[in-house]
Amino acid sequence: MLDTANYTPRLKAAYKDQIRAAMKEEFGYKNDMMIPRLDKVVLNMGIGDAVKDTKKVKHAQEALTLIAGQNAVVTKAKKSIAGFRVREEMPLGTKVTLRGDRMYEFLDRLITIAMPRIRDFRGVSGKSFDGRGNYAMGLKEHIVFPEIDFDKVVDMLGMDIIICTTAKTDAEAKALLKHFNMPFNS
Repeated sequence: MLDTANYTPRLKAAYKDQIRAAMKEEFGYKNDMMIPRLDKVVLNMGIGDAVKDTKKVKHAQEALTLIAGQNAVVTKAKKSIAGFRVREEMPLGTKVTLRGDRMYEFLDRLITIAMPRIRDFRGVSGKSFDGRGNYAMGLKEHIVFPEIDFDKVVDMLGMDIIICTTAKTDAEAKALLKHFNMPFNS
């Protein structure tokens, strides 16, 4: 049985032991509090077919809860849009925000298990930063995660993954994620 009181995720330990020192040397930070760190990871599934079938949102919520290891929240429409047949408060997707140990565990599973299982995978784009040190990427299929039972999948669901860091620039954020072994292709 896992002793959770003394357990530290592998990437969190690597950040404390090696990555912080490497980032301090690389960018010449004068203070340890200036060193960028991971702030949160946000997972989001927008279900376009939810207008026709609201059960798809429930399936997406269950899948995202399994992947994240914490309960996912259903997102609802803020206003009605007649052209899309969307009414106010209609469920359209699901999201979850990971912080702390769960964030490091998810990032570890994403980089070491899920990404190598993606078909024709050649790395993720190194240009998907927002200018403030946050990285966004998308997955076309949620079945790359080992928590999802392939036989019980009703629909292939895509998902967005946003990695928020405390870095001030994209170069610092990219260096931080490279130290976490994020497979950038450029």
